[in-house]
Amino acid sequence: MPERILIVAPSWVGDAILSEPLISLLREPYADPIVDVLAPPWCAAVYGRMRGVGQVFENPIGHGRLDWPRRKALARAIRERRPTRAIVLPNSWKSALIPWLAGIPRRTGYIGEARWGLLNDARRLDRKALPRLVERFAALALPPGGLVPMPPGPVLVPDAGNRAKAMQALDLRTDRPVAILCPGAEYGPAKRWPPNYFAELGAQLQADGMQVWLIGSPNDRLPAASVLQSAGEAGRSFYDLTGRTDLGTAIDLLSVARVVVANDSGLMHAAAAVGVPLVALFGSSSPVFTPPISPVAQVARIDIACSPCFKRECPLGHFKCMRDLEPRVVYDLARSTIAGAQLPPADAS
Repeated sequence: MPERILIVAPSWVGDAILSEPLISLLREPYADPIVDVLAPPWCAAVYGRMRGVGQVFENPIGHGRLDWPRRKALARAIRERRPTRAIVLPNSWKSALIPWLAGIPRRTGYIGEARWGLLNDARRLDRKALPRLVERFAALALPPGGLVPMPPGPVLVPDAGNRAKAMQALDLRTDRPVAILCPGAEYGPAKRWPPNYFAELGAQLQADGMQVWLIGSPNDRLPAASVLQSAGEAGRSFYDLTGRTDLGTAIDLLSVARVVVANDSGLMHAAAAVGVPLVALFGSSSPVFTPPISPVAQVARIDIACSPCFKRECPLGHFKCMRDLEPRVVYDLARSTIAGAQLPPADAS
């Protein structure tokens, strides 16, 4: 009899995608879903595109709010699924409350802020042994001290029917190859490549015969508008889809791209997880900790002493980590990524 496991999901979309290999390890011996997920509403679509996920419980309680009645109501709903184990991925004490209220017998997670008692299988994180977030999540599937296998890359399965409906509604076609640019990054401006660089790159890809789509959340409308303004005449032919799709539809549309160029963001991880050629732009953050895990992804960054700083805005004011990453470099990487993704396997005749 398999365990029924509840995953308490992270709040960041990219981190949620990096939890898929954990779910893969948990589901591997079984044909039927054994994993339910408690996730913020904005991450629910991510788990809806993962294999082996049963029910997704949406947790609408905002950051910093206790909302005891709503937490107890969620706990009651989860208890009806009779989970035998919870794996709590965030480090906050509030994230461990609902599994405790639900009476889940085994509650696993890393030692975080004042979680003694809420977790009864608390693990101490060895950051050197597990440098990548994806490995830290995957390790929680194993007994304490277990040898963590190199986890596979996250996999998201696009909804083909939803994609077709969205393309019809948005008047999108794939008669020419699609380059998708993702100019936003929810964490802050220090993660965002300059809009005029995106504009220059888009114009170059368009001159190569590709159509250019901009994809992002409603919060990405401003950087997308700056890209269009900087692109001038070329930008008139770009398709600005920022804020016009939900996250699930954005993931589905990413799957048609010949190449995606994205800041370190949830959409970057989504592009890697649907298996399209990707150039991931890193400045203030680290490709060691949260890289795009895909054989057809490349990282674009420059080696500078102050990077990564993990700040929302450049603390030194010069933003060299992104400003010195020139469009021509990213363009060359994009073209080589496209070419590499079209190569036959090494053992092909």
